[in-house]
Amino acid sequence: MGAGGTGGAPRAADMRMRAARFVAHATARTRLPLDYSVRSLRVIDVLADGLRKGGADPERARETLGALGAYVGEVLVRRAGARWVDFDEGQRAYFGHPVGVRMPDGRHWNPLGRVANRFASGRPEDSVHTFYLTLHGRSRRAA
Repeated sequence: MGAGGTGGAPRAADMRMRAARFVAHATARTRLPLDYSVRSLRVIDVLADGLRKGGADPERARETLGALGAYVGEVLVRRAGARWVDFDEGQRAYFGHPVGVRMPDGRHWNPLGRVANRFASGRPEDSVHTFYLTLHGRSRRAA
């Protein structure tokens, strides 16, 4: 299912709502600290690792990984000055996803792919929290 719940590919216009739905669902019964802070990206690393360790295959976990990626992208929007964009054909081929974020300096990043990489490897160097901390093109302001 896509970001809008229609079965289509995710669109930039839908990503903020997708992240909000993920937060509402994930915090409905737990006290996960999903507050769009940089620190909360550690929770995303733990959730991606938990899916992998729980035996979820990539296809079964695709929707959840997309929601985690939407959350990571929304942190970039709120904290680093990024904005959601629909990738053009070349960017889709390069990144393997139809949407991503554009940083204030014009660089494009792929938060959905970052989460998928963390899920696939579980390696510390694929941490989405570390990704944010080493990210080029961030604005200095906090949203």
